[in-house]
Amino acid sequence: MRAYKFRLYPSKAQEKTLNFHLWVSKDLWNSLLETNKKKYNEEGRFLSKVEMQKMVKNSGLHSQVAQTLSHRLYNALWRMVKLKKQGKECGFPRFKSPDRMKSLYYPQSGFSLGKRLRVTPFGGLSIKQHREIKGKIKTLTLKRESSGKWFAIFCVREDKEQQKKNCGEKIGIDLGLTNFAALSDGKIIKNPRHFRKHEERLASSQRRLSRCEKGSRNRKKAKLKVARVHEKIANCRSDFLHKLSSELVNAYSLIALENLRSKEMAEGNFGKSIHDAGWRKFADMLAYKAEGAGCKVEFVSPEGTTKECSSCGAVVEKALSERMHTCPFCGLFVDRDINAARNILKRATAGTAESNASGDETRVSSVKEDTARLVWW
Repeated sequence: MRAYKFRLYPSKAQEKTLNFHLWVSKDLWNSLLETNKKKYNEEGRFLSKVEMQKMVKNSGLHSQVAQTLSHRLYNALWRMVKLKKQGKECGFPRFKSPDRMKSLYYPQSGFSLGKRLRVTPFGGLSIKQHREIKGKIKTLTLKRESSGKWFAIFCVREDKEQQKKNCGEKIGIDLGLTNFAALSDGKIIKNPRHFRKHEERLASSQRRLSRCEKGSRNRKKAKLKVARVHEKIANCRSDFLHKLSSELVNAYSLIALENLRSKEMAEGNFGKSIHDAGWRKFADMLAYKAEGAGCKVEFVSPEGTTKECSSCGAVVEKALSERMHTCPFCGLFVDRDINAARNILKRATAGTAESNASGDETRVSSVKEDTARLVWW
């Protein structure tokens, strides 16, 4: 399954109708949620799926859009019950404000794609289809971003193609903040720091927003400007990660990465910089692009990759401020991130003929047997 996202350019009348349908969806969600709460308080149970589907009939929305909305709430309620029984923390489904209802979902029919995208009941919508869709379109989502722009997202089932042969080398990658990535062959990829570049502009826009009176037109305009700055940052980050991931999966036959818990790491120190780098998004891009490029992506345990010498295997303690790895046993002197990238590759290729990530410098050290490995094809 693949997702294709295209920009829509609705007319003013169409945009007004689209926004009205989002408003109706918001009211319908809130009504269903309120009814379920009352039902539970009075009878100790939630509405059944059939009862909820009857409630959404003649709501003013396309029938499939309304049914999908009721299914989403039904699944959210029972997912909460399931997590509660497992002893996990989870919140109750929330009432939606107009800003929190952003999409209309067509799971089967009600749309067709030609030179224009025809959707019931909006008619023909101008669409910027910048690439060809390969496969059978299964679903459509009309989404309004916070910046006010509309997009069409198609979920497509593609025929499985014969796997490509990739005769490239194997590479280990150490992700960081000083540099975005260090490769085991010695290449360094600079960290573009997209958020930092736009931080002052964003702060200025947010100050203007905070000074505006709530509910005023000026506040709506200021809020839109803040959303567009955030969108600019996100687009710059995605563009960088897409280009880099495509280049890597086409150049190398195996890519080894650390299985980082970026969310937990961001809750500690350097959270803003970790989110700005987009490590998890980069790993996901490598994973789903790898199959089509004939590449394999493997994740290894991050424990000790920086301290361990990639040449002799000795453990060398070092502070975070020390940017070079100097081994007192074998004399290896190399950038600490490149040393870590070589260790990552060694762990991913342990037991194979090409497990020497550091080339001809010295012998290969043994890798711990309990190293966790995850393979994404």
